[in-house]
Amino acid sequence: MLPNALEKAVYGVYATTAVHLADKHGVFGFLIEQEAHTGKIAAGLGLDEETLDRLLILLDTFGVIEQNDDGAYRISQEMAPFLDPKSPRSVGGFLSHVMGSTVDRLPNLDAYLKAGKSAVDAALPTPFDVMYGTPKLTEEFVQAMWQLTYDVSRELVPMAGLTGVGHLVDVGGASGPFCVAALEATPGLRATVYELPEVGPFVAKTVERYGLHGRLDFASGDFHKDEFPRTDCVAFGYILSGWTDEIGLELLRKAYRACNDGGRVLVMDRLFDDDRRGPLPAAVMNVSMHVEAKGKHRTAAEFIGLLESAGFVDCEVHRSTQDKHLVIGHKR
Repeated sequence: MLPNALEKAVYGVYATTAVHLADKHGVFGFLIEQEAHTGKIAAGLGLDEETLDRLLILLDTFGVIEQNDDGAYRISQEMAPFLDPKSPRSVGGFLSHVMGSTVDRLPNLDAYLKAGKSAVDAALPTPFDVMYGTPKLTEEFVQAMWQLTYDVSRELVPMAGLTGVGHLVDVGGASGPFCVAALEATPGLRATVYELPEVGPFVAKTVERYGLHGRLDFASGDFHKDEFPRTDCVAFGYILSGWTDEIGLELLRKAYRACNDGGRVLVMDRLFDDDRRGPLPAAVMNVSMHVEAKGKHRTAAEFIGLLESAGFVDCEVHRSTQDKHLVIGHKR
C-alpha cells in the first residue's frame, strides 16, 4: 500500500480527468438537482452507463461525490459551490482550460529538465499567441479567468480601498470579472479593461450582461509594447505571475507612470508562504506558469520588492479566504 500522499499524487491524473468529464457532460449539474443512481443519470444525460459507472466509483472513492444509504449518488453541501456549473466558484471553466491547454504542454517539462525552458521554447509561439490563437480558445480562456476571478474579486474589492477612486484600469483583465466586482461595490467608479484586441468582443458582452454602459469600457493594447491609459488605479490580476521579474518590473513601472499622484496599483495573485513550502495551489500553478507562460509564483515579500523597485511605497498585503490575494502599492 502506498503512503496516502503518494497514492493521491500517483492516481490524481485519473481523478482530474473524471472531474472534468463529469462537469463537461452535465453529471454534476444533474446531481445538484437530485440524488440518483448511475442508471438514472446515464439515461437522463444520454451517457454510456458502464463508462459513467466507472467514473462515478472513482469520484466517490476520491471523496468528490458521495452515496446515500441506498447507493444513490449525491453532492455534499461542502462540494456543491465548486461543482455546481451555475455557481461563480465552479471549477469547470478552469478544468476545461487545464485539460484543453495545460495538459498538452506538461510533457515539455521533460525537455526543460534536460535543456532549460529558454532553449526549448525558443522556436515556440508566445503564450498568448496560443491562448488567443482562435476565437474558441479565447472564449475558453476568458471563461476560465471569469470563474477563477469573479467570486474572489468580490472579497478583494473591499480590501482595495476604492472609495473615492474615480477610474480603474485592469491590465490583462480578460472579459472584466474584477472590473464588474469593483463597479458593483463602488458607486461612481469607472473602469477600463486593457487587453489585446481579441478580447474586446467579450468585454462588450460583459457590458451588456451587467448593464454597465458608460461605466465599463475597453482599451486595446499590448502591455509589453504600449503605455497604459492614465488612471487612479492599475490592477494586475494573475498577470505578474505569468512573467519574469524583469518583465514584471517593467509592467509595474508602466503602472507607476500611468497612475495619477496618490494613485495605487493592485497586484492580485496566488502567494507562496514565506518558506515557499505551499500552499498546494501556488505550488501547482507555479509549475503551470513554467509550461504555459514565462513566470512564477512569488511570496508577498517578493511582490513588495518589485513594487518598491518600481517606485511604489507603503505596500500592504491582504489575504482572502481563497487562493487569490492582494498586494497594494501606493504612488506618492
